[in-house]
Amino acid sequence: MGASLSPHCVGGEGIQRRIDMPRTLGIAVIGQAPRPDIAALFAAQAPAGTRVVMRGCLDGLSDAEIDALPPTGGADTLYTRLPGGRDARISKQAVVARAPETLARLRADGADALVFNCTGAFPPMAGDASVLFPSRVLAGLAAGLLPQGRLALLVPLPEQAVKLKEKWQRPGIEIAAEALVPSGDDAAVEAAAVRLKAQRPDLVAMDCMSYTPQTKAVVKRVLGVPTLLAITATGRVLRELLD
Repeated sequence: MGASLSPHCVGGEGIQRRIDMPRTLGIAVIGQAPRPDIAALFAAQAPAGTRVVMRGCLDGLSDAEIDALPPTGGADTLYTRLPGGRDARISKQAVVARAPETLARLRADGADALVFNCTGAFPPMAGDASVLFPSRVLAGLAAGLLPQGRLALLVPLPEQAVKLKEKWQRPGIEIAAEALVPSGDDAAVEAAAVRLKAQRPDLVAMDCMSYTPQTKAVVKRVLGVPTLLAITATGRVLRELLD
């Protein structure tokens, strides 16, 4: 028999009210909010009635100020799409420096679950306790589905390929990577998928949160192997946290 809280318990009434309230999902994007495309995909995975709040690590910066934060090299390069639709290369170091304030604001917004909307691997950051990082979700799924074999990666930018292959490397796994900017059209997606197909992969991981279900459908049709889409895989884990 499950335990229950009595109103006479300290904080019992407050806890019960909290359980009955709609849940809030907090999304930290590495660029700027709003990103209605990202918010809509997460909302589609969340329980009905979930409130979605989004903040960006580069919120408040002008385009010129963002351009003044260039990556120092491939390992420091992150891809984001800005609210106006512009693709941008930004510095991971700059994102890490601004992330704690972004997470703190989302907690102040009342977020019950927090996701850091990037598939990059990040160092420990102030305020990141209990934050869901998509890179860990994808890595766990890939390890469970493919203990050995050939893993294909789709990455946003060519200069990220070497670092991301290192991130995914583990014993028994061969890795092939192709660059595909998430804003590319169907022809670009198909061309990248055809190049990956020549590598004969057993599993595909789409290593960017800006890839869409439509992109996944093209990739899976061309390659004919299981394909992991970061945003929907992460969204399903978030549903477990919010249910």
